Amino acid sequence: MKVPLLDLQKQYATIKTEILEVTEEVFESQRFIMGPKVEELEKQIADYCGCRFAVGVSSGTDALLISLMAAGVGFGDRVITTPYTFFATVGTIARTGARPLFVDIRDDTFNMDPQALEKLLLSFSVEEREIVKAIIPVHLYGQCADMKPIMELARQFGLTVIEDAAQAIGSEYQFEDGVIKRAGAMGECGCFSFFPSKNLGAFGDGGMVTTNDAEIQERLVKLRNHGASPKYYHAMVGGNFRLDALQAAVLIVKLRYLDQWTRGRQENAALYRTLFEAAGLEEVRLPEEKEWRHIYNQFVIRVPENRDGLKAFLGERGIGCEIYYPVPLHMQSCFKGLGYEKNDFPVSERTAETSLALPIFPELTSEQIHYVVDMIGQFFSSKKT
Repeated sequence: MKVPLLDLQKQYATIKTEILEVTEEVFESQRFIMGPKVEELEKQIADYCGCRFAVGVSSGTDALLISLMAAGVGFGDRVITTPYTFFATVGTIARTGARPLFVDIRDDTFNMDPQALEKLLLSFSVEEREIVKAIIPVHLYGQCADMKPIMELARQFGLTVIEDAAQAIGSEYQFEDGVIKRAGAMGECGCFSFFPSKNLGAFGDGGMVTTNDAEIQERLVKLRNHGASPKYYHAMVGGNFRLDALQAAVLIVKLRYLDQWTRGRQENAALYRTLFEAAGLEEVRLPEEKEWRHIYNQFVIRVPENRDGLKAFLGERGIGCEIYYPVPLHMQSCFKGLGYEKNDFPVSERTAETSLALPIFPELTSEQIHYVVDMIGQFFSSKKT
């Protein structure tokens, strides 16, 4: 049996007619850059995330970069994030001329450890505090970071919070007072990716920045178009971060189905849990749901012993799986100059060595999920004999 890690063709087959209709509208209009489709998507994403504003941009990477620029982060500044995330989180910090500072992740959620964040912040001298400008918590794999303590620390130290919500559209976090907020609605900015493999994926690159601050929204709008306002008059240096109308049109269609697809992912995750528990596979540690709404961009298990052997075994049997991420960012050669060493962030390093993402896309059948768990069981039973 074949079980791909992701099958976008199955998804496309269910919405093909609608997609062709809206793309034909764009072709007929000949409005390919920005325009009414982008404005419509911005409003819908803002409403979906519970924010006042949303600004369409060219990718999730550019969403992070433009948010840092809007926050005034530049050469010599410091920005705090985690080393266990996709490269763009840290790459964009470096591109502004700022220096990334890392804190380790929690062992249960893969997200920023607020206690490690507090320890780092308290270790700074007065002079060091002045150049620390922002925190980028990452809502990894579809589950929000523990935002209450992170936001409290940000306020205490006067730092901007930029949520990396590239994998987390629709994820939710409940505060102690019962208030529930969605990813992208808690910090000064929320950054989303519409890369095709995301839960809400375009037919190419695309991204979005959400904010509740009108001044930030105004800066974002200027920055995405070379800092121009009005046209040909530049009060700041921006970039070409504009979202294509064609991608916006596709995303408007897909957004109608997002909650349905999320339920499919959650149901698949629940079935995995049932099957793993029934099989008694103690060799596998399942992902933990700690926050209010997990959207399962990925279903990442931990395999403390022989993760790579299991990956190869599954691949030979037609099961797609992936390692996110094999090398923590503090150990990447391009960041060697930051001065970090192996064992500086043990939870991130251990997670990189033991994690494995299994198929979780909403069109998976129960038979395919049974097959995946059966093959994992077969792998470990063969090791015992």
